[in-house]
Amino acid sequence: MKFGTRLKVDEEINSSSTADIAFLLIIFFMVTTVFGTTRGLEMTLPKKQSTEEAKTAEAVLIEIGPDGGITIDGVPSSIADIQPYLMPKLDRNPNKFVLIKSDLAAKYQVMISVIDELRQLNVKNISIPTQKEIRMWERY
Repeated sequence: MKFGTRLKVDEEINSSSTADIAFLLIIFFMVTTVFGTTRGLEMTLPKKQSTEEAKTAEAVLIEIGPDGGITIDGVPSSIADIQPYLMPKLDRNPNKFVLIKSDLAAKYQVMISVIDELRQLNVKNISIPTQKEIRMWERY
């Protein structure tokens, strides 16, 4: 061994296990962290009532076509025709069901106008079926 020669010391810090340690710390903090729950909006839900099954013959069907045309129970109509058509039916049965079947290509404004007309009449039971329900109707 020679005297006077110095060993070269590597000037870099060994960081080969840094990624492993960081990963373990992430897992540790994910497991031990307690998330504070924030309260959202409080909603008062209605009390449980007896559910009524709507029969197709009893319900009024309002269809909105892709061009924005409206049919009420199969009769071509306009938005202004909704109130005169429904008023006598709602006088006989205030819990009358109204189904709104809108085409996917129809503009939202037409559907909103129909819903506004129904709200002016105080229709309680408005139903907008899903596309799955509409496909089931068309099968029968």
